[in-house]
Amino acid sequence: MLRGFATLNFWATDLEAAKAWYTEFLGVEPYYQVPGYVEFRLGDYGHEFGLIDSRYAPEGSGRGGAIMHWHVDDLEAVFERLLAMGAEEYQPITRQGDGEGFVTASVVDPFGNVLGIMRNPHYLEVLAGATPEKKTPHQER
Repeated sequence: MLRGFATLNFWATDLEAAKAWYTEFLGVEPYYQVPGYVEFRLGDYGHEFGLIDSRYAPEGSGRGGAIMHWHVDDLEAVFERLLAMGAEEYQPITRQGDGEGFVTASVVDPFGNVLGIMRNPHYLEVLAGATPEKKTPHQER
């Protein structure tokens, strides 16, 4: 059901400052930027690390924090199963970006932990063997 880590997102109250700080720390420029979101690709598998303007954080989430999203094949079914098992919606099913197939949702499990799930085309590209050296159409935004 949970296929693998897809994206790690941190909330940032000052997105531009966070972008500058992580660019310096990581030694790479973000590969993707839209208003309210900056994304880096890191490591051997090109893992996605995103910074999101905290104005888009779910209400009551506080100043900072992180959500690790797991790729799932059937996001709607997994989300419904989590809710049926007693998890509470944290973030509703949300289509991200410009229609490229990225969809996220998250819940708070019965023990107080945030669990993120998503449909992530990049995860599937990596799984199929795409690497930073072998750019796919998605990676060439």
